[in-house]
Amino acid sequence: MQFLGDTKMLLSILKSKLHKAAVTECALHYEGSIAIDCDLMKKIDLLPYEKVMVANLENGNRFETYAIVAPAGSGTICLNGAAAYQGSVGDRIIIMAFAQMKPSETRRHLPKVLVLDSENRPIKDSRKRNLRSKTS
Repeated sequence: MQFLGDTKMLLSILKSKLHKAAVTECALHYEGSIAIDCDLMKKIDLLPYEKVMVANLENGNRFETYAIVAPAGSGTICLNGAAAYQGSVGDRIIIMAFAQMKPSETRRHLPKVLVLDSENRPIKDSRKRNLRSKTS
């Protein structure tokens, strides 16, 4: 595969991803955003107020918003404000953040990806093997 040379162009590359997160709450009358368990945010280097793209695996909706911190260890994934119209409690979603990089930087970059179970506990880390056996 041919890669771009080192140009002044910046590419949008996947930086962080929570795969199959389960929506735990929808708060229509909140100002906006998606609240994410602080522990999950730390594990994928997702910052408070960072822009995220969300893809709903149940209905195909995609939307952009920003991440806010939910209590650590809570497993919270809460769609707030207008985003609450994009999903329902129990929906499985993918939460992605992207970074701008030079083409040369992309060669060394690996995104931080966590696959979650139905209670938003990590079961697979892109940098490690499965975190739990399928029987647990």
